[in-house]
Parts: sequence; C-alpha cells; structure tokens
Amino acid sequence: MAGDGSDTGDDRDHLDDRVGLGLALLERLEHESLPLPDVVDRIETVTTDPAVTRTILDEAELRGIIDREDGIVRPKSRQYVRFGQDVVTKEGEFTCRRCGSSLSTGHFIDLEAGELGPFGSSCIRKVTGRE
Repeated sequence: MAGDGSDTGDDRDHLDDRVGLGLALLERLEHESLPLPDVVDRIETVTTDPAVTRTILDEAELRGIIDREDGIVRPKSRQYVRFGQDVVTKEGEFTCRRCGSSLSTGHFIDLEAGELGPFGSSCIRKVTGRE
C-alpha cells in the first residue's frame, strides 16, 4: 500500500488509479464554479491523501479540465453524470464512501477511469452536484 515504505509498481498503479478517478470526477462537475473546499470534498471520495488531492487538482489544471483562481474552481467540461446511464445501484451491505453510513443500496458512478462509490442516495446527489 502507498505510504507503507515499499516502492513497488503496484503502489504507483494505485496512485494512478486515484488520480485517474479524481480527474474523471472533476470532468463531470455540474457547476459553473465551486469553492475549492467543495471540490476537495468531492475529491475526498477518491482519496483523503493531501498529496494525491494536490496532484489531482494540479493535473486537472494542466490538462485544462478546470481553472483555479482565488479559491474558486471553474470546470471547463459540460459532461455531466447522467443518473439513468452513469449511476448504477447495487443491493448489498455497503458503507458510503463520502459520509460513512451503512447502506443496503449503494449508488456507484461509472466513469471512464473506473467505478466510484458506493454512495447513499443523498451523498450521490452531493457528489454529482445535484444538491
């Protein structure tokens, strides 16, 4: 696992997976602009590692996915998460990736970089910008 002192390709792949998911999520933000803390809240569904969060934000800016200025993030894409197509629900025993609540129905966002979730019904709306 990253941060355990080992230096294997698997650790790098895990980092790349988190960065890829974070970038894919930022490409789907459904706002004209968001305060940086709100964007970080969404990224924390992918990782709580501050270094990886910074990497995601820096890479998103370099790739033209977002603009950042004075604590405000402006997404450049208009590709939003579509609930009927991009959000999948699954029955089972889950823990919400955002708030930690126990769930019997998990909502997952199907992104090009992979699946992100599970989320509860209110957290999926928050993560996708519907609330």
